[in-house]
Amino acid sequence: MSALESRTISTPNLDMHLWLAGSPDKPAVLLLHGNLSSAVFFDRVQAELAADYYVIAPDMRGYGRTQAKPVDATRGVRDFSDDLAGLLASPELGLAADAKLHVVGWSAGGNVAMQLAIDHGQRVASLALINPGSPYGYGGTKGVDGTPCYADFAGSGGGSANPTFVELLAAKDTGADQPVSPRNVMNSFYWKPPFRPEPEAEERYLAGMLEVAVRPENYPGDATASPNWPNVAPGVTGMSNALSPKYLNQSGIVQLREKPPILWIRGTDDQIVSDRSMFDFGVLGELGAVPGWPGADVYPAQPMVAQTRAVFERYAAAGGRFHEHVINDAGHGPHIEKYDEFMTALQGFLAN
Repeated sequence: MSALESRTISTPNLDMHLWLAGSPDKPAVLLLHGNLSSAVFFDRVQAELAADYYVIAPDMRGYGRTQAKPVDATRGVRDFSDDLAGLLASPELGLAADAKLHVVGWSAGGNVAMQLAIDHGQRVASLALINPGSPYGYGGTKGVDGTPCYADFAGSGGGSANPTFVELLAAKDTGADQPVSPRNVMNSFYWKPPFRPEPEAEERYLAGMLEVAVRPENYPGDATASPNWPNVAPGVTGMSNALSPKYLNQSGIVQLREKPPILWIRGTDDQIVSDRSMFDFGVLGELGAVPGWPGADVYPAQPMVAQTRAVFERYAAAGGRFHEHVINDAGHGPHIEKYDEFMTALQGFLAN
């Protein structure tokens, strides 16, 4: 972290903390972290890219050291993309008003990156998406076209989070004695076991994970009772609701007039964003972990990867360009667990 500069910038929306590296006279790269993480998860990537780029890695709203303003989930992830547009316009960053950036987004940060391209496309030169969430949101849909399992999108949103995990997260628990402790969740799902970061890096990433505002307005969000299995539907505030398909549908990226090239990087063994996600009620119901599953005809596993590929193939058919780079034996965080292969793919994409 000594190679990175910590800074907080006041924007029209909120005060944003970010890490900076490199010189403003070089091409700019924006790094966007995922849910339950912070910009610190890009520390090594940012330091290496700084040799050739001006690298900006902000903590998003309610994460890291950025102000925890409420998230209006009914806007999908537009609060986050608007926050970034305000940051990029700040004179403190030293960017030209018409400067375009290469945007790299991990997990939910990939959804924010796509939203930035949809809403503020004049700032986006390219998109590199690392295991991004489906353009049709997280949970509650089936089929490659994102058909809702139920009209109220039951099984997605703030009520889908494990309550014990949320309690431990709020308590900033750093232990490993409970199966759903933040440390165990990180090491079991952020990367593919038995991989673990070096001890110092693990503590740094865990600290970044715990720097989250745990409350209905941020993580995970509020919830609504549903008559449909699993008896919970999205509320209207917080990140998990912002990612619900009730409010998030980014398939409109296909209609962009100017289509930035897309690099889609994913790990073969991702358990968070996959066609068999261990956080998807369709999978949990099938495995018997959540009683009352109505069956695969009503509530199958959400084909997150297949949904993403279908949208990107339509994007290409409409004149865009995308490349899918699959990293074998990697989980949800290939930029950490398969660093060398990841950097080769990313740097080659940026250079071209």
